[in-house]
Amino acid sequence: MSIIPARLAFADDGTPRSDTFDDIYHSSDGGFGQACHVFLAGNDLPQRWRGREGFVVLETGFGLGLNFLATWAAWRADPQRCGRLHFVSCELHPFSRDDLATLHARLQANQSTDWLGDWSSASSTFAELSAELLSQWPVLAPGLHRLHLDGERVTLTLYFGDARDGLAQIAARADAFYLDGFSPAKNPELWSPKICHLLARLAAPGATLATWSVAGTVREHLRHAGFDVEKAPGFGGKRQMLRGRLQDRQHAEKRPAPAASSRHALVIGAGLAGCALAERLAARGWTIELVDAADAPATGASGNLAGVLRPLPSLDDNPMSRLTRAGTLYGWRHIARLRRNGQAIKAEACGVLHLARDDAQAAKMGKVVERLALPAEHLRCVDASTASELAGWPLPIGGWHFGDSGWVQPPSLCAANLAHHADRIHGHFGHAVARLQHDGEAWQAIDAEGGTIARAPVMVLAAGTGVRDLLPPGLLPVVSARGQVSILPAAAGSPPRLVVCRGGYVSPEVDGQRCAGATFSVDDEDTGLRDADHAENLAKLDGMLPGIAAGLSPGDVAGRVGFRPASPDRLPMVGALPMPGPLDRGIPLPDVPRQPGAWVLSGYGARGLVWSALAAELLASQIEGEPLPLERNLCDAIDPARFLLRPRA
Repeated sequence: MSIIPARLAFADDGTPRSDTFDDIYHSSDGGFGQACHVFLAGNDLPQRWRGREGFVVLETGFGLGLNFLATWAAWRADPQRCGRLHFVSCELHPFSRDDLATLHARLQANQSTDWLGDWSSASSTFAELSAELLSQWPVLAPGLHRLHLDGERVTLTLYFGDARDGLAQIAARADAFYLDGFSPAKNPELWSPKICHLLARLAAPGATLATWSVAGTVREHLRHAGFDVEKAPGFGGKRQMLRGRLQDRQHAEKRPAPAASSRHALVIGAGLAGCALAERLAARGWTIELVDAADAPATGASGNLAGVLRPLPSLDDNPMSRLTRAGTLYGWRHIARLRRNGQAIKAEACGVLHLARDDAQAAKMGKVVERLALPAEHLRCVDASTASELAGWPLPIGGWHFGDSGWVQPPSLCAANLAHHADRIHGHFGHAVARLQHDGEAWQAIDAEGGTIARAPVMVLAAGTGVRDLLPPGLLPVVSARGQVSILPAAAGSPPRLVVCRGGYVSPEVDGQRCAGATFSVDDEDTGLRDADHAENLAKLDGMLPGIAAGLSPGDVAGRVGFRPASPDRLPMVGALPMPGPLDRGIPLPDVPRQPGAWVLSGYGARGLVWSALAAELLASQIEGEPLPLERNLCDAIDPARFLLRPRA
């Protein structure tokens, strides 16, 4: 579904209101006062998060973000706060960044310096927290968006779309619920029996809830879902509010506990996948043993001069479309976060132009843009004239323009990931792993002589095509895809001015060169450069930018060969490693037996840049038992055990 943004509107007294639901966003007595009295105090916060390693709040309506900002400020001001605060929220009609900034500016003008009373502090001004939130405000695209705030101690996971869909797809264990939709009389769907049962399924032991609504139907639905509820004094002019607690765990979903408490992991492979995971785990306080046969990171398929970080839309917004969009948006936020922390990454969101093959495909691409209705800065259609202007080269046809996408140099991203928490990541380079074994307490990486390279309770296979040599035959259908990239000389500022794709891709000038390619040949183990592959890449280049390769022959260009791990369905394999042996194909995916403490990142194919950051965040969240950054059905779509449940070909 497409996202229809909220529109700026105000009641006569200046309180923000929704024209869609004909209701105000917060009490006319004050949004922050309501947040503190109803939602924080109503859930016994901050007392309940004290002494905890992490705490999860789940909200049914993000609105202006006031409940989130108030919770964040209260958490900051509490010297006994939990180590990490997770805030998960749904919003059907989110505001654009500009409109949210306008609303926050109005609120700031009306707030005193001590904007949250006893829960505020000099370091937690509204302007400061609002600015950090707005700096990362995501593209208004459907699905989950993960934002890391306050030095990654606070994680905001936003679902843009209908809460009935979002709550069914969110994977989390919530300690406290904020029920803050519009009035049940105006928006009954958000207070329905289905919503209440979904909340109960997402509840952690001892979960509480609070809401300003005391409507009889709301109390009835919550009680039927398994919550004990009671009325309490309300805020401002509202006499009463509602508080509740889950009666028992019979309605809640059972999920496995985190895989390990020692926070020590063995990661096999130091390409895009392994380096990204090392950073995501190290950011959570883990110590990483990173093992690779090469003498340095990013020497295999992750060693190219430039690769493309952009989505692949489809008319039906299928899993590939949704995953590449989520991976692209999170990937660029990840790059921005590393840069804010002082890491140098060669990358530029200069835009990506995906040209149509012919007029028929151009028409189909137009229908995709119309159906998805994404913000134009993220995806739009352009004609040949506009495409030519963007590229700085005459083009015969237009296509898709991804204005917020671009190119990334993979080795620089790998280096930045490893440097970000360098004190927690121990590199074991130049060590080839011959086999893996579990000694009852930890996984061990064993070399060809039988020596132990490194050991840890948690092991993650991120070794590219090398995973095939470390797994039982047939456990995962990883294939090797040979890719040859051609590297051409390029003058500074020469066209194209952005990445251009059409059966292949070509980058802008990067350090006096540009990348063109790439070939994709399955089960081809030839490591040498081939003139035939250079010729194929030059032909693709001429198809994208007619005439730009004039005078170049295969013997005139440099190149590079890499071998990429691919899967039969073109989606990655991210998750817990299944047990080898016979399996009943009729069992549910969550019930597939898994190897203790063993995980895998593989099957990225030609989209290592697109998958790596988000897949690493997903796996780190799974290992830690945190709310997941992807919807359940997308997690299932990339679960490595999925192939074991499919009929044999």
